[in-house]
Amino acid sequence: MKELVIRKCKNCGAMVQVIEECNCPCGIECCGEKMEIMEPNSVDASFEKHVPTYEIQDEKIYVTVNHVMEDEHYIEWIAFVYENKTVFKYLKPGKEAKAHCKYKPGMKIYSYCNKHGLWKAEA
Repeated sequence: MKELVIRKCKNCGAMVQVIEECNCPCGIECCGEKMEIMEPNSVDASFEKHVPTYEIQDEKIYVTVNHVMEDEHYIEWIAFVYENKTVFKYLKPGKEAKAHCKYKPGMKIYSYCNKHGLWKAEA
């Protein structure tokens, strides 16, 4: 199953989803520098507050991230990856870190914390 590949600019914070990786020496750039690949679970932060948890009901998957949703610290999005599809659910401070999608066995779920990076679970 396909992995979600996100590159982030260390200067301005811009993020791009990579559909097909660049194999030339130039790489993908922003602010005059190569964008870095974000690795899931790469930041030393509280695991249980960032990894998406899920429940499957009636052919749907319901995802929750046990995390604060404050203006300065929140889960920006949850992504579902399955069958060569990626579905992003964008979240806002003050709302719950929850999303749902059609369930497919083996799908991957990602959450992105604006302070602690990318996290992943497999369903």
